[in-house]
Amino acid sequence: MTQSSKPSRRSVLVGLGSAPLMMGASASAAPSGPGPELQRAGRPGHAPTTLLRGAELLLTMDPAIGEGTLGTLHRADVLMRHGKIAAVGRRLSAPPGTRVVDVSGRMVLPGFVDIHNHLWQSSIRGGCAGQDLYGWLGSCNSTTLSRIDAQDMYRFVRLAALDALQAGVTTVVDWVHPIPFGTSERYIRALDDSGLRFVYAMMQRASTADLIHRVKRELLDPLPLASAQVAVHAGMAAVDELRRLSGIARDLGVMLNSHVLEHHSDRGDDPIRSLRQAGAFGPDLLMNHAIHLTDDEIALAADHDVRVAHCPLSNMRLASGIIRLPALHARGVKAGLGHDGGTNDTSDMFSVMKAAVGLQRALHRDPGVHPTIPAVLRMATLGGAECVGMADRIGSLTPGKRADVVVLDPDTLNFAPRFDWISQIVLNGQPTNVSHVFVDGRMRKAHGALVDVDTDTVVAEAELAASHVRDRT
Repeated sequence: MTQSSKPSRRSVLVGLGSAPLMMGASASAAPSGPGPELQRAGRPGHAPTTLLRGAELLLTMDPAIGEGTLGTLHRADVLMRHGKIAAVGRRLSAPPGTRVVDVSGRMVLPGFVDIHNHLWQSSIRGGCAGQDLYGWLGSCNSTTLSRIDAQDMYRFVRLAALDALQAGVTTVVDWVHPIPFGTSERYIRALDDSGLRFVYAMMQRASTADLIHRVKRELLDPLPLASAQVAVHAGMAAVDELRRLSGIARDLGVMLNSHVLEHHSDRGDDPIRSLRQAGAFGPDLLMNHAIHLTDDEIALAADHDVRVAHCPLSNMRLASGIIRLPALHARGVKAGLGHDGGTNDTSDMFSVMKAAVGLQRALHRDPGVHPTIPAVLRMATLGGAECVGMADRIGSLTPGKRADVVVLDPDTLNFAPRFDWISQIVLNGQPTNVSHVFVDGRMRKAHGALVDVDTDTVVAEAELAASHVRDRT
């Protein structure tokens, strides 16, 4: 297919809003939920006071607390109480009834913030591996989504959400394609059952835009770990619809979340002009990928405080190109990191960080080019929180913020011996090094295993869902 005949991302996907997803009788059948302990832990007010005692290295991401841009502390403690970071320092006292976790010899840092994903795409892991973006969208993405009923959606999303959680991701921004309300209910239930903090970025066509209000009001607002965004595809061909959806985002007080210039042919859609004409170009806009921005567009993004999600592994997988990250950084554009669903094929922020560093070094042949190791660690935590307007709540181990915390064990074959631990997090780290994960002060992973999760059952349920999708071909 020639460049001029390439379909736009919107033309490939927007029709899914009117295509009926497989609902059937199974949509009303409740999938197996979490165990009683996880259900209790997911309710507000049930996070026990916890003291992480004696971490060898603390990366607080708060220069006011520790040294340098990463706020580094050595041999220090973290006290979590009522779901918040209560104190950070050396030799903290444990209030009566405190659960004390010995983290001596380990590293503690804020949970990773994944600002662009499509968790349902666990259903097509490894699929269409020889395709570029539009080949992959047409051959794997679109054909699969229309075959997933509500119950199987729960199974795929729960698999991916737990994979992200066990890998140290504590917050995920999930860009969700147009799906019916009943499927949204199961999707959100799977996210909430996992224990993740999540942002549900929902896309709908203008004709079904009222669903956005309903999903937020009925499904998201009651959940303490959930928040909303409005997801769109930018382009002049549908600027009126974009304007309406942007208005809905403003009315709801949430961010607008758009794919922008991921493929070189997307230039024909003129997405930046469409976003400006729709009145959406500002700090409440998150642009995903943004690979093919011009100098003028980078300057505009900086001037309007637009935020960017960088998905290096997905961009490599789909041969989409390399983002101009140093130029964005030089102009002060806020950027974070994302996995991007099925084209990342796994949840591994360590690999995402390493790819973000390596791509720019290889392109510029400069080991000092942005992002440096400290810079990419910040992108994966506080930088991501800044991009989605949540830096006042998450992204650093600052007292008063929510207690989203990860503990890393370096005493492993892939990580040892100690040389430069900060660099080793990015260059040697793997999800297996994540020994503990806390979300809102609740322990979700302990001693290398998810708490109260039968992973064999989760995997078996996902395999069952995959068999259903195959049967519907």
